[in-house]
Amino acid sequence: MSFPRVVALAMLFSVGLASAQTHESAVLGDAAAGEGKAAVCGACHGADGNSAVAMYPRLAGQNESYIARQLTQFKGGKRVNPIMMPFASTLSEQDMHDVGAYFSTKRSAPGQADEAYVKRAEQLYRAGDSKLGVPACMSCHGPSGRGMAGSAYPQLAGQWSEYVAAKFAEWRSGTSWGDDASAAIMPAIAKRLSDEDIAALASYVQGLHEVQTAKVD
Repeated sequence: MSFPRVVALAMLFSVGLASAQTHESAVLGDAAAGEGKAAVCGACHGADGNSAVAMYPRLAGQNESYIARQLTQFKGGKRVNPIMMPFASTLSEQDMHDVGAYFSTKRSAPGQADEAYVKRAEQLYRAGDSKLGVPACMSCHGPSGRGMAGSAYPQLAGQWSEYVAAKFAEWRSGTSWGDDASAAIMPAIAKRLSDEDIAALASYVQGLHEVQTAKVD
């Protein structure tokens, strides 16, 4: 698939996802109600969404619609995860949005990027690589890695590098993310990136808060 076609697909997925989110957007999460419902999540993800172990993603600051969407995928068995499915299966749609709303109010702890990776990763994140057929990451995840809540593209800033690298490995291997349109373009991108590029991007987004601050100053 050529670079222009990958970019075109990314645009189509964005349009399709915006349409698919019409029903979800009608459900508004209540952060106060979500605090109690999210208590069980704290064992792995941290009480404030900042997990202490890299195998569990940081949820602090993540957008509500993305969290609700992933919980729906886990509950339906479309995104396969033996740990998450039992928890998600007990939640209603309102519960999912309440949990998402709660974590969206928290601040993600800033991570640190390996300076050796920053130059290459910044190129990929901000401009992409036309020779590889890889679009800029920020076109979906935003310049500061905050994601796009309206289209359910996730926040990446501050996420554990190990977790991000593991997700790339899943996309390469064909692990199902169900019918999540916001992830549909990722397998093609993952297969175009080298192991070193993936390590660079994973490190970069972990320290994206730090990198952005350095640039502003």
